[in-house]
Amino acid sequence: MTVERARHHANSRPVALVTGGTRGIGLGIALSLAEAGYDLAVCGTRPASAAAAALEQLRRAGATVLYVPADVADAAARARLLEQLRTHFGRLNVLVNNAGVAPKVRADILEATPESFDYLLSINLKGPYFLTQAVARWMIQQKQAAVDFSGCIINISSVSATVASVNRGDYCISKAGVAMATRLWAARLGEYDIAVYEVRPGLIQTDMTAPVRDKYERMLADGLAVQRRWGRPEDVGRVVCALACGAMPYGTGAVLMVDGGLTIPRL
Repeated sequence: MTVERARHHANSRPVALVTGGTRGIGLGIALSLAEAGYDLAVCGTRPASAAAAALEQLRRAGATVLYVPADVADAAARARLLEQLRTHFGRLNVLVNNAGVAPKVRADILEATPESFDYLLSINLKGPYFLTQAVARWMIQQKQAAVDFSGCIINISSVSATVASVNRGDYCISKAGVAMATRLWAARLGEYDIAVYEVRPGLIQTDMTAPVRDKYERMLADGLAVQRRWGRPEDVGRVVCALACGAMPYGTGAVLMVDGGLTIPRL
């Protein structure tokens, strides 16, 4: 989808929903989309007052911004989020499933708990899966109402979809599930020309990675990734924005690595 086509269709700016869009990777994505001409709906678990600085940053980038406090793992919260988005904008062109959590405790899989597993999968996999279902139904309605409607769905996964970390198996499994969900939704929505993509970040410098920053800085210096630096939220944001703006129109189901070459097999 190009911004120009979406503007022509709706006679207004296209709209993107970015879950977890007020900090970390989500904020980097939201900023890139705002700068490209999108209005934004963002959600998070913090009250609006706690996200005020990020929301103002997005507005300064040119976007009209709707913030809805919502936990994507909660079905009622997902429904409320989309209801408020419909009321505020009346349309949705792009869904970015970005919201996610790390384990509260990194535990060896021999010691892992069902409680941690349920927590990770409810937020990282079940929530975006069923948010995608609801958004896909709405996008199909928009497509049927206007043949020139363009929409896409972008899932933010992780290199942990394929790289095993035995001290956070629940996280790896949740991201592997997102990878399959991307394929499933791409296959199901192809007949409506609604593309679905997966973006897999590597080591990105955010609040989530702060507790292990020293460890990974040493590993990066020793060549863990081909590019020996941390990724930044804007590195992911630029890739997501390119997909949203139509840079890969014939590539539904594609996986884009944003990991500095971390997953390149090397001798």
